[in-house]
Amino acid sequence: MNKTAIKNFAVWARKKLIADITYKASLMGITEQGIKSALPQSMPGEEAYDIGTKEPYVISGDAVRQRAHLARLIEDKAKGSDYPTAFASVVEEVAYTWFNRLIAIRFMEVNDYMPDHIRVLSSENSSKLEPDMVTTPFDTELEFTEKEKQQIIQMKNDNAVDQLFQMLFIKECNSLNQYLPRLFEKTADYTELLLNVSVTDKEGVVYHLVHDIDEQDFDINNIGEDGRPTGQVEIIGWLYQYYNAELKDETFALLKKNKKITKERIPSATQLFTPDWIVRYMVENSLGRVWLNGHPNDELKKNWIYYIDEAKQEPEVEEQLKKEREEYKKLRPEDLTLMDPSMGSGHILVYAFDVLMQIYTSVGYSERDAAQSILKNNLYGLDIDERAFQLAYFAVMMKGRQYDRRILTRGIEPHIYAIEESNNINRDHLKFLGNLQGEQTRTKNQKELLHLLDQFENAKIYGSIIKVKGYDFDALRECIRNATVDVTVQNPLH
Repeated sequence: MNKTAIKNFAVWARKKLIADITYKASLMGITEQGIKSALPQSMPGEEAYDIGTKEPYVISGDAVRQRAHLARLIEDKAKGSDYPTAFASVVEEVAYTWFNRLIAIRFMEVNDYMPDHIRVLSSENSSKLEPDMVTTPFDTELEFTEKEKQQIIQMKNDNAVDQLFQMLFIKECNSLNQYLPRLFEKTADYTELLLNVSVTDKEGVVYHLVHDIDEQDFDINNIGEDGRPTGQVEIIGWLYQYYNAELKDETFALLKKNKKITKERIPSATQLFTPDWIVRYMVENSLGRVWLNGHPNDELKKNWIYYIDEAKQEPEVEEQLKKEREEYKKLRPEDLTLMDPSMGSGHILVYAFDVLMQIYTSVGYSERDAAQSILKNNLYGLDIDERAFQLAYFAVMMKGRQYDRRILTRGIEPHIYAIEESNNINRDHLKFLGNLQGEQTRTKNQKELLHLLDQFENAKIYGSIIKVKGYDFDALRECIRNATVDVTVQNPLH
């Protein structure tokens, strides 16, 4: 794996995406300095913005609504800090969203995991610049309206390759929502509005992603010099760490100057990709040891090169261990759980998936059934960083796809989560909950809900060190269901 090429691309891609997104926003009057109003000549359903040229920049239809959402979001974030910080935060969010999706799709197309088996960012013909999706859009599984079909034909006739690519790429991301919903959220909003990528520009992110990083570094079947696969989580983890490298340097520079940093910067200062040998050592001597203590298996142990046999113990200690082993014998593979409370991009979880797969198959499970059970029963992960969560979720699901080619259609959601905050929840809405319950029960449940909200104030600062008391979550869910009105509250920014 060429880590120099990976680092150079990731560091450059972040700056390039931020620059391109900033430029796209500026065309609509949203800049680092402030938000401008549309020109007076704007009409209903259409807005014009002065960009210093003879003709203004005009947006219409959904773009008007998306632009309004973007402006409100920045203004809302600015209430908790200042406008420049809020603007930079939103641009950073959009940049990493598209970065994550680009590398996810690159990984999937290299390993032939795309649902329609058609490449989105590249071509099977390595000498062709135009992606196969753009060459044969009607061979994909994407659904097009008659209007969209005509637009595609017109763009192909006009050789508007980049315009066609952006349209198809957004539709592909939205289509992938049904398979990987927590990475490919529907993008018909400001994130879509600010997408600004090209496939014909040799100085663009797509071209460099395809040409700067060797394709075999994404290939799960590629074997390194040590005889182990080099693809999968390695490439995802290193891309994530290097993408954050400059932000991490900037954050530490601020800390050295005794300047306050925002909680959005905490992940960049604390994330560190754990090297492969350390991950193997940790997993083999925790998860692996628990299983072998109750189910001795030399074949399994032979696979775990960092596994360390227990040292000889004193008789009384050995007697206690003997009792524990009797308990471990009762364990089934489904009973094993591994929790990574600071999972980053999921390196530990993915190797644990491999170890669990070996355990499951050693007792007779098929790889397909084992993959489904591992996602449902064995792996748990948390992180304060939405970016890391998305990639960990993706990495674990891709591991499942490696063993079960239909895993993405089974509706399985792994226990992988980003920690959420309660800061923006309107507590006045609690008064509508539990109205159909007895007064004593309702009062108790509402009190617990308030305590729960208190615990998750600024949760992205504290992360997994938050200690959640023993709530009766079944009772709290029942309280929420027992409401006399529909208390589903839509985010006013959406």
